[in-house]
Amino acid sequence: MEVIFHDTGKRYILPENIFNVAFNEPLVHQIAVAYLARQRQGSKAQKSRSEVSGSGKKPWRQKGTGRARSGSLRSPIWRSGGVSFAAKPKKYIFKINKKMYKGAIKSIFSELIRQNRLFLFKDFDVKNPKTKLLFKKVQSMNFKRVLIITDNISRNLFYASRNLYHVCVLSVNSINPVSLISYDNVVVTVSAIKKIEDMF
Repeated sequence: MEVIFHDTGKRYILPENIFNVAFNEPLVHQIAVAYLARQRQGSKAQKSRSEVSGSGKKPWRQKGTGRARSGSLRSPIWRSGGVSFAAKPKKYIFKINKKMYKGAIKSIFSELIRQNRLFLFKDFDVKNPKTKLLFKKVQSMNFKRVLIITDNISRNLFYASRNLYHVCVLSVNSINPVSLISYDNVVVTVSAIKKIEDMF
């Protein structure tokens, strides 16, 4: 598959087995859900009636007081009582095979090219670590929300991008399905493409 460098105008051949794959929407959805689930801490915890502090003594006798019967101060219907269905720490991770993950990434890259949302650059950097420089560079290309993928993130690019909410810079090792889907445009450097070819 032949593409043209956005900055130099030269041609580059992309491997068909990575950048010309049919879009598998169910697979991409499954991988994206799995990735988001893995980001969850799952550390929420509440106390049940057996865990809250308080006496186990019956507050008053069963009959004759005129009040509703009660057996414990730790009942969920009482103030400072336990929670009925208390949340406990939980892992939301579920297994995804490597072959499935790679297939989803290939599918996303291929669809980005078909939609003309992936742009190849020989090199993408700024001269100084200034937000203004990167903002002007992105604006001149009519990019609104852009993901920049490079082999090694330079110091200048890192500092210039971190205050722009609509610009994200990732190294090849940090590529994930959610980031690839979330941004309108994806910029990839040649060195990153070569590393992607080796990875996938």
